[in-house]
Amino acid sequence: MLKGLDPYLTPELLAALAEMGHGDTLALVDRNYPAYSGGSPVIDLPHTTVADVLTAILTVFPVDAFPHSPVLHMLTDDGTEGPALPSCRAIWNAAEGRTVEDKGIDRHGDDGFYALAQKAYVTVRTGETLPYACYLIPKGVL
Repeated sequence: MLKGLDPYLTPELLAALAEMGHGDTLALVDRNYPAYSGGSPVIDLPHTTVADVLTAILTVFPVDAFPHSPVLHMLTDDGTEGPALPSCRAIWNAAEGRTVEDKGIDRHGDDGFYALAQKAYVTVRTGETLPYACYLIPKGVL
């Protein structure tokens, strides 16, 4: 046990976040995301929500501020934003003390969420029940 760390920051998750370099991508996904078929290491946090894990991660993880390095989020099949996005947007903006750019992308295609998530350094799969609660977050610098 360590003082001052959110309990969702497991040793495995802390190690992955520390190993990541500037520009590496973290995939934070809901329970429906096919995490194990993507190829990147998976950290399972099944009894959590995306918002709770995002809040914990952003206590130690800087979001990239390099021009046009937005957080990417999965769009619904009809092209709208998922229901978890407003709370997640508020979390990353508050944690960074600035407006963090975000951009919605389709699930499929060469530049879709699934294709880009396969290149993530690590995938953190939560137990989130809200659909389309999937995000790609680039690591920044301190």
